[in-house]
Amino acid sequence: MALKPRQKRILHAVVEEHIASGSPVGSRRLSETGDLGVAPSTIRNDLSVLEEEGLLAHPHTSAGRVPTDEGYRHYVESILHERRQGGPALPPAAHEFHQGEIDEALRETADALSRVTELLAVVSAPSMAFTTVRHVEVLQLQPHLVMVVIIASSGRVAKRVFSFDRAVDQGLADAMRSYLNERLFGARLGMRRVEQTFSEPELSDMERSFLAAIRPAFEVGGPADAEDVHMGGTSRLLEALNAQGVTHLDDLVDLLEERCKVLELLCDALREDGLYLRIGHEMSRPSLRGCALVAANYGVANRNLGTVSVLGPTRMDYQRVIGAVRASADDLSTLIEELW
Repeated sequence: MALKPRQKRILHAVVEEHIASGSPVGSRRLSETGDLGVAPSTIRNDLSVLEEEGLLAHPHTSAGRVPTDEGYRHYVESILHERRQGGPALPPAAHEFHQGEIDEALRETADALSRVTELLAVVSAPSMAFTTVRHVEVLQLQPHLVMVVIIASSGRVAKRVFSFDRAVDQGLADAMRSYLNERLFGARLGMRRVEQTFSEPELSDMERSFLAAIRPAFEVGGPADAEDVHMGGTSRLLEALNAQGVTHLDDLVDLLEERCKVLELLCDALREDGLYLRIGHEMSRPSLRGCALVAANYGVANRNLGTVSVLGPTRMDYQRVIGAVRASADDLSTLIEELW
């Protein structure tokens, strides 16, 4: 149904009043506080029409109306068609980081976004599969321990520590560092060029054995990628959901404790070019049916590298959250472009 302009204004007024108060909204309240310019009887009639269309619900016989998931969706779609507004100011901490410290910038972004929205903020790091190798470091921490550090073109840093049965020769570690930098600079992990680097016929048995031992550091798509999710404000989300009477909180806590499942929530968002939004029953997991997810991607030149998102109850301040998510994503895109 195409809503009439007045019905659209009334729907928006109900949504915004309910977000602010948390209570059902009646016709008298709208006539007193809203700039609708019509009689309460006209408002009551339009409220009934909006309820029949599934955009509003009537929780109690004598109470006012509350938005349904479809009502929130209609409201948010209208917001997205309006002129894009700048989001709430976020601390400019991300731009103060040097190359190779992007993970710290992502953590700071998640914390700042959570404070601004008072909800759960989730920021995914750029997968090593989507960036190229800028530098490889092979460091001998102890005679039997070697740490491999990979610095990607995005500024992302991946570290792995390997234990050997025998002491590693320092000269071997230095030689393999030079070899890997010579062969892998500009290469994308997971591609054939990387595989060939570890299987060159010219390598000695000792070199081949050493490279085979540290080969897992150059693999992508495994558990390490699942851990590259920065979250801030889990307690804020649980408090907001509990205050609104949302159930299944135990299931939600279990989900948030497994970062690979959190990353799965953002996979679809990473494929979107614009804002990604899921409300209530649009969420795939039953434990999230009382929540809404707002996400936007950051990256460079037609390539999405990561996602900035906020998870909160369906009754959230969508304008504020959307503005904050967009501002954070834009800020990270600027940082990534500087490091790329």
